[in-house]
Amino acid sequence: MTENTSPTRAGFVALIGEPNAGKSTLLNRMVGAKVSIVTHKVQTTRARIRGVAIQGDAQIVFVDTPGLFSPKRRLDRAMVAAAWSGAADADVVVLMIEAHRGMTQGVEAILDSLGDRVGRGAVALAINKIDKVESSVLLKLTEAMNARFQFTETFMISAEKGYGVDDLKVWLSKTVPEGPWLYPEDQIADLPLRMIAAEMTREKLTLRMHQELPYQLTVETENWEERDDGSVRIDQIIYVVRDGHKGILLGKRGETIKAVGQLARVEISEFLGRPAHLFLQVKVRPNWLDEAERYSQMGLDFSDGK
Repeated sequence: MTENTSPTRAGFVALIGEPNAGKSTLLNRMVGAKVSIVTHKVQTTRARIRGVAIQGDAQIVFVDTPGLFSPKRRLDRAMVAAAWSGAADADVVVLMIEAHRGMTQGVEAILDSLGDRVGRGAVALAINKIDKVESSVLLKLTEAMNARFQFTETFMISAEKGYGVDDLKVWLSKTVPEGPWLYPEDQIADLPLRMIAAEMTREKLTLRMHQELPYQLTVETENWEERDDGSVRIDQIIYVVRDGHKGILLGKRGETIKAVGQLARVEISEFLGRPAHLFLQVKVRPNWLDEAERYSQMGLDFSDGK
C-alpha cells in the first residue's frame, strides 16, 4: 500500500455580504449540518459562527458573519464590527450577493470598503440565487462586480438548492493554506453546544414573531444538565425589553411559548442525536441591549458598539 503524501490544508473562510444574502444557508450546506440560524428575516446572525467542513485533505473553517448594513444601535454597530473583523482575520473571503437584487446600494458600500478591510488572502465573489434571473442578467452583473473589484474567482450558486456549491467548496479546499487541521475531524462547529441550542430557540422565535420584536430579544442557556439516561435537560431564558413583549411571547394560555419550545426541542434533539428536555422562561430586562454580559454571550465585543 502507498501512503497518501498530499499535504493537509486548513484555513478560515469569511462569508460576508448584506443581511439575508444567504450566508447562513451556504454555511449549513457546506458543513452538512445546521450550525447557523436561517430565517426569512434580516440581521438574524449575531455571533461569528464557525462551521467546519472537510473537503479531501483540506479542513475549511467557515466564519459566518453578521450581515453588513448601516448600523443604528449599539447592537448593530457591534455586529458590523464583528463582520469586518471576521473578514480581516480570514485566509479567504467570499462576498455573497443576491442575483436578483444585483449591485444594491449596500453592495456598493461593501465594495467601497473591501480593499481596505480584507487581509491579503484571496477574495471570491459568490452570486447567489441564480435560479431567479436570466443568464444574460448574471453575465452583466458578473462584469459589473469584477469591474469594481478584482475578485480572485467568481461563482454562480444557489445555496438553497445546492447549484455550484461543490465547485466553490473544492476551490476553497485548494485555496486555504497548507498546514495541520485546526479541529478534530468529527467537530463541525467551535461554538459551545449551549450557544448553538440558544440560537436554535432564537430562530424559532424569530420565525414565529413579527415586526421589531425578534431584534429586541435574546436567548441564553442558563443551565445544561447531562442525565444518566443519556438525555439532557436545557433551561433557557428569553430576555425581552418590555412587559408587552413578554405577553406576546407567552401567548394566550402560554400557547405561543409552548409551540416555540416544542419546535426548538425537536431540532436540538436531532442536532445532538439524543433526547433533549427544553424548559423556557421569559424575563423582562429593559436594558439588555446595553449590558456587556449579553454581548459576551452572543460572541460580540461590547466596546465595538459604542
